[in-house]
Amino acid sequence: MFTGIIEEVGRVQSIRTAADACVLTIGADVVLHDVHIGDSIAVNGTCLTVCGFDKSSFSADVMPETMRRTNLGMLQSGSPVNLERAMAADGRFGGHIVSGHIDGTGRLVSYRCESNAVWVTIAADAGILRYIVEKGSIAIDGISLTVARVTDTDFSVSIIPHTGEETTLLHKKAGDLLNLECDIIAKYVEKLCGAQRSGGITEDFLARHGFM
Repeated sequence: MFTGIIEEVGRVQSIRTAADACVLTIGADVVLHDVHIGDSIAVNGTCLTVCGFDKSSFSADVMPETMRRTNLGMLQSGSPVNLERAMAADGRFGGHIVSGHIDGTGRLVSYRCESNAVWVTIAADAGILRYIVEKGSIAIDGISLTVARVTDTDFSVSIIPHTGEETTLLHKKAGDLLNLECDIIAKYVEKLCGAQRSGGITEDFLARHGFM
């Protein structure tokens, strides 16, 4: 599990492709502290398993399903990537619950400056937007952010200077794809509600389950 608090920006050193999969080697520093084979590191929000490392980089396999769901297939040698190690049990929960399992990608629409902040607008499919609510949480390329606005076609977040300086988000261009992971709680609630043959959550349903 991750929290969406980016620890550092690494850079892709090499990409070894094979059919619809690849092996990424990423130059890093902070996330290599106490690293072991089998550890999880989120790369642009995508949970990857360390399969090799040295003093300045780590490698991870990327399977076809991950290539289809994320923007990792668009990386090139030298591309910057957001990195975060899995949360330690005694760590601070600074962001929100992030699994590292990407729901899909959104497309960067625009930036707009407002005082010390930058508004970022991202277009996404209806299947993703259904889980995004104003003032809720979303992970964008692994960054835990608060949703400031939602429409039928896109959503916006507002970025403080620190986030802009410590992540890759403000270095993207209009049209670039961004990894999106919606709040996992919303997906579980939808699944449970859909299982109710009575048509969803009603007062009777809540009463029968001890909520009234």
